[in-house]
Amino acid sequence: MIRTEALDRLPVRTAVPALERALDDRGVAVLCAPPGTGKTTLVPLVLAGLTGDGPVRRVLVAEPRRIAARAAARRMAWLLGERPGERVGFAVRGERVVGRETVVEVVTTGVLLQRLQRDQELAGVDVVIIDECHERHLDADTVAAFLLDVREAIRPDLRLVAASATTDAEGWARLLGDAPVVEAEGVAYPVEVLWAPPARPVKPPHGMRVDPALLTHVAATVRRALAEREGDVLCFLPGVGEIGRVAGQLAGADAEVLQVHGRAPAAVQDAVLAGSSGVRRVVLATSVAESSLTVPGVRVVVDSGLAREPRTDHARGLSALTTVRASQAAGRQRAGRAGREAPGAVYRCWDQAEDGRLARFPAPEIKVADLAAFALQAACWGDPDASSLALLDPPPAGAMGAAREVLGAVGAVDGGGRVTERGVRMSRLGLHPRLARALLDGAAEVGARRAAEVVALLSEEPPREYGDDLAAALRTARRGQDGYAARWKQEVRRLSGQVDGSGSGTAPGSAPGSRSGTGSGAGRSGEGRSGTGSGAGRSDDAVVGLVAALAFPERVARARGDGAFLMASGTGAELREGSPLRRSPWLAVAVADRSAHAASARVRLAAVLDEDTALAAAGHLRVRGEEVRWVDGEVVARSVDRLGAVELAVRPLKQPDPELVRGALVEGLRREGLGLLRWNRETEQLRSRLAFLRRVLGAPWPDVSDGALLAAPDAWLEPELSRARRRSDLGRIDAGQALRRLLPWATGDAARLDELAPERIEVPSGSRIRVEYGGEQPVLAVKLQELFGLAETPRVAGVPVLVHLLSPAGRPAAVTADLASFWREGYKAVRAELRGRYPKHPWPEDPATVPATRYTTARLKRS
Repeated sequence: MIRTEALDRLPVRTAVPALERALDDRGVAVLCAPPGTGKTTLVPLVLAGLTGDGPVRRVLVAEPRRIAARAAARRMAWLLGERPGERVGFAVRGERVVGRETVVEVVTTGVLLQRLQRDQELAGVDVVIIDECHERHLDADTVAAFLLDVREAIRPDLRLVAASATTDAEGWARLLGDAPVVEAEGVAYPVEVLWAPPARPVKPPHGMRVDPALLTHVAATVRRALAEREGDVLCFLPGVGEIGRVAGQLAGADAEVLQVHGRAPAAVQDAVLAGSSGVRRVVLATSVAESSLTVPGVRVVVDSGLAREPRTDHARGLSALTTVRASQAAGRQRAGRAGREAPGAVYRCWDQAEDGRLARFPAPEIKVADLAAFALQAACWGDPDASSLALLDPPPAGAMGAAREVLGAVGAVDGGGRVTERGVRMSRLGLHPRLARALLDGAAEVGARRAAEVVALLSEEPPREYGDDLAAALRTARRGQDGYAARWKQEVRRLSGQVDGSGSGTAPGSAPGSRSGTGSGAGRSGEGRSGTGSGAGRSDDAVVGLVAALAFPERVARARGDGAFLMASGTGAELREGSPLRRSPWLAVAVADRSAHAASARVRLAAVLDEDTALAAAGHLRVRGEEVRWVDGEVVARSVDRLGAVELAVRPLKQPDPELVRGALVEGLRREGLGLLRWNRETEQLRSRLAFLRRVLGAPWPDVSDGALLAAPDAWLEPELSRARRRSDLGRIDAGQALRRLLPWATGDAARLDELAPERIEVPSGSRIRVEYGGEQPVLAVKLQELFGLAETPRVAGVPVLVHLLSPAGRPAAVTADLASFWREGYKAVRAELRGRYPKHPWPEDPATVPATRYTTARLKRS
């Protein structure tokens, strides 16, 4: 029996007529409705014709998370007085509950992507609702882009609704072709904000680490909320680990403590969403409870202010979730959970002054995530560079380039970026392309079941209590009875059912281990065998190491001693103290993170590896050749066999390629500077004169800055540079002779060097004084008496020199760029100050009337 009273109470009902009109007129709409208004539950039922007299339509609802998909389906089925699987069903990875009468199906965005790749028309589907689109998950953005393609090309009748829990809908409306925006008013009760920062400063989060002091403070704030307020408490924390720690600290609290996250068993999730049975509850939740779920009975929210977002270090091949400060939008969403059913309160575990400095919205996942899976989806869709997809934000070029490299290495795309048959198969496994490669190639080596066991571990990281040894974690999962082990076993069954282990790892038309096929060299370790891939004779350590290395070949690492390793990517890696893996000569690193200022990554999950397996799994990274480089101030020539950055074998090279030597010497000059050449005062003076002319006159006078000289060594250092073999040879190159090669000989201007920028200027005393060109103006430092009779300031290339007038002892007396003015106004003061100190030198009242001299008055008379 339909629960009409419950349906009528949902505030979104008032917006449904406008939504239906928008869909009838335009076929697309943006629905903005606050959490709790019924947009996820009532709207699909109405559009499907299950609550009124309208025609029955098939509706797909896409949710960002499995827990939300299950909860929405159960709620809609309850409203209809049914069980899931009748007229309302759901499908998530590894689980589908639908029946022949199902017309509303709630799916995750990942499942919808798979369906679109198999059936672009979505035959039989009339309406698609993309829920929680404001969260900007990558799968949701991709689904929207694909559906817009479908509407434009083959299904103009397909209706599309983007449903958002915020009013920031302008971007989605533009994306959907200026779609109408329908807004529903929520019934929001007032929520009191209480600022509850820690008493003492806590360390900011980095990587996955959260300061334990903050978690202790959050637990204390929950206890405070229980004491000060009525109703259930919903506490937001960034991840499963933090939820477990806070739950431990709440032992003994006068309330039932429940945990809600994507890994929680379905029974626990159902218990939380069903509401209280009379016992007060504390619900510890990740961001899944921000908008996707309704938790009945909540009157108080405690917000840690933290969230988890994906981050990718493309240069080092590291990608993982990282802890960040939650955005202002997330803070509003979280606070709103306290005012869903009655007035409530939110305790924010940070200072009010910090709130204004938080980001307004969370970063779109397409901007920060690893894009390999997205790039594979785009390639399968027929748009390898995603240039024609309708996306709110374009994928960053660097991240897409890195993604395409990964796809090429695993054989998912060809040289032109087009998807291969192997790539299509990978895309249908519901895995990251790296893990899909590990499953397919691993199955050919060790059998489908054993490869699936390892890949299932890698697809959902085991709990921290499983340890950092991947093989040990595998054994724990096999015998485990916890929620993780149950999900792992279900995923193993799903994955092993999709491969048969009979040579499926090799790409069509390629030999085992060829780069164009698997991109791995994995087949090399099995050459000459039947390829059945049973793996029966291999230990767990061997199997886990191989499959993990197939997934992450750039993270194959060799020991450097004392728990330190070097990965093939060039990144250092360190194991924690006490790790059982510290003595392994090689590792296959599955999970590692690196904080912004750390020199090495921290290994969180890895497997023991032997060298042969490392070379097989990461064979495409192996390079043999000559290396001539500038190392520690000298040219080093070696013959090197390396696996990425890991050196396998090295021997000295007696007769290196001269071009490689020359390149190493240029590298040395760029690292250590032009001081490696032979310079003297005249050479430095020549360089300063040329720099002056370049600054004043421009071309054809050469740019002699460090950057310009190092950028074009051919123009001035040949033939000496090509003859050099070591550092000492650079020291024999005359920099002055080399610089003269840059003079504008072809135009004839070189002959005017001494005229335009003379090395010395003759002054009235007859002395030839050196001009210094190092500053903004040329400088002429000369004794004052040597300039008697010189009325005008000397000029160089039209620029007046800066005259440093010196005392008879050579000490500064005055500085001027206008001698005429100095003789009129400044000379009297200098004369009054110095003639008593230097009485033997001439100090005429009118310096224009006496000859210039460098001598004393007495010697001048004698001569």
